[in-house]
Amino acid sequence: MSEVIAAVLGYLLGSVPFGLVLTKLAGLGDIRAIGSGNIGATNVLRSGRKDLAAATLILDGGKGALAAFVAAWIGGPEAGLIAGFAAVLGHNFPVWLKFKGGKGVATTLGVLLVTAWPVGIGAILTWLAVAAVFRISSLAALAALALAPLTALVFATPAHAAMAAGLAVLGFIRHETNIRRLIAGTEPHIGKKKTA
Repeated sequence: MSEVIAAVLGYLLGSVPFGLVLTKLAGLGDIRAIGSGNIGATNVLRSGRKDLAAATLILDGGKGALAAFVAAWIGGPEAGLIAGFAAVLGHNFPVWLKFKGGKGVATTLGVLLVTAWPVGIGAILTWLAVAAVFRISSLAALAALALAPLTALVFATPAHAAMAAGLAVLGFIRHETNIRRLIAGTEPHIGKKKTA
């Protein structure tokens, strides 16, 4: 029962579309109508509002972290992993938006930080390094997602590695169109307002 409660809690917290809420409150309309149509921080940045993009990044990461932390506090480490994974599912497939959400990178990073902080730090550093060199958010995200399971095997437990692997697979699936553009060399760089 605790695992079920953890999953429901995680999903509900993860499904809060902060990018959409913040941009609407700021009078920018529906973020889904600009750029990639995504509700995440990268697309919010395309609105020209760096402050809203930063807030979206923090809140999207925070909801994953909060879900994992509360569930682990109540039900133990396994419940935390379940809630964290469910939070990413909630962000990607929110019931409030007809299951059309974001790609879950910030939420994944928040979950990793709380469930196994060395893995989270490693993922964040990987994202920052790749983004600094290539200036492509999706490439940085894919690199961070791919390395997280390996980092978890070294610094955490097999259960953490399994969760990180599941999140990586989910992340790669959600980035399918980005991967196609990366291969074609048409993926937009960070800060670009329109997608190819």
